[in-house]
Amino acid sequence: MKKRKFEDWEFEQIQNEFGYSRYYEGFALLETWQQADAPISESEKTALEKLAKRLFHNAEAWNEDELKFFFISHLIEWVDFQHARYKAFTQRKFAAVIGEWEVNGIVDFVVSTGEQHPEQPFFFLHEYKQERKRDNDPLGQLLIEMIVAQQQNEQKFPLYGCYVVGRFYFFVVLNGQEYAVSPAFDASSSDIMTIFRMFRFVKRYIEEKVG
Repeated sequence: MKKRKFEDWEFEQIQNEFGYSRYYEGFALLETWQQADAPISESEKTALEKLAKRLFHNAEAWNEDELKFFFISHLIEWVDFQHARYKAFTQRKFAAVIGEWEVNGIVDFVVSTGEQHPEQPFFFLHEYKQERKRDNDPLGQLLIEMIVAQQQNEQKFPLYGCYVVGRFYFFVVLNGQEYAVSPAFDASSSDIMTIFRMFRFVKRYIEEKVG
């Protein structure tokens, strides 16, 4: 049995090893997600604009912890992924055997059913890299995390994910053995409203599935 950590995977390796296919256009689930129209209140809009300006002035200077603490945590808190039937987990170990590979690693952030441990994951947020540091393939790492969750989930719902590089957010949908990746959204600009709406869409999607 061959072994490999999440951080060692690249998206092309995943496609070659496991037969996954990437769509560059016409992927309906991603198009629907990008067009999410969740309402944003005036107070939320004001807070998001202030947060975007903070990121604009600091994206090139913040390290990973600062990016997470001063920006991402606030954005996630306003979405509010805490619910009686699901919650957010951070720094949790996932592992699975896929074909002839034993794959494992730590997931930065996942929204899942479960009280103490993630049971049925729905949404992954990954990477938190500062803008000038890129020492691995964030898409490959996010994608393999989602595939491990896909193997474990009893109910095979589409999975949603997002990886972050400084100010840029890339959204990923995995359905069966097909996936697609959004263009970059700049959270230091008015794109922050779209990012927030897409997070809200995921929240609504999870609530529809868990009841």
